[in-house]
Amino acid sequence: MNTSRRNFLATGLAAAGAAATTEAADADDDPDTIECLDYGRSFICNTADHNAVRFWIESRTILHDDTAGTQLVIYQCGSCKSENTFDKQDLLKQDNYDFMPIYGGEDMLILRRHVDARDRYRQLTKVKDVWGEPDFKLHYGKSVKELKSFEEIRDVTATDTPLAAQTEITNAETGLRCVMEYPVKTMNISIDNSVWQVDTGPIAFPDLTRRFEPAVDSVRLAFAVFNAADFCDFVIEQPTAVLRDEQEVCRVNHYSHPVSFPAKNRVLSVAAQ
Repeated sequence: MNTSRRNFLATGLAAAGAAATTEAADADDDPDTIECLDYGRSFICNTADHNAVRFWIESRTILHDDTAGTQLVIYQCGSCKSENTFDKQDLLKQDNYDFMPIYGGEDMLILRRHVDARDRYRQLTKVKDVWGEPDFKLHYGKSVKELKSFEEIRDVTATDTPLAAQTEITNAETGLRCVMEYPVKTMNISIDNSVWQVDTGPIAFPDLTRRFEPAVDSVRLAFAVFNAADFCDFVIEQPTAVLRDEQEVCRVNHYSHPVSFPAKNRVLSVAAQ
């Protein structure tokens, strides 16, 4: 494993979409049961009269404080475009940007990604002040199985059964730990070499090097790539210089500067029945 893979754990910029709510377990009491969201059917429905908007849950991160004995559940929602909501015409804003809410208990992180990097990219607010109290419509896979061998992963990848992954990262110095869970959107399979590789995102990736208040402020977006159980590579969204003739033209929020962490990964098949 290369040096950068190990060094980033101590110095890294790690981010995990937002949090501060304890999620009730929906699985049975069997210790062998694997709990994983059914990402095709899990949503956050909001209750404000001005806009009872529904968001699709794209990933969740469980942030554990092993020192305090607490956990926070972070829900990263799918992005949309900036709108003039409910207007008669011109429904999209001219200076358009990607809009993404990340829920963390009573706190929310809103990301607005313009064509260039701007100070307003990250906004912290209270959940109830935006779209009222959220109603979490969480569904779990009825049959969740860990796929441990190449043959198992290869065979399920060739079907229409959804795949998901869970990646656990620990910072022993701070006592913080996270489990990032996400649907596997792209799975590579080499029949010739009996190798597989997950490549998917965005996910909510938390900074475990210190405690944030509120915890949702620790989040950055990232893509996760792995092909083994013991490490995961990430490319994290961050302000990135655009260069022309070695001169900086502007800065954009872009996935850049890949890093790697020791991790515990598992690939899951998630059946609704």
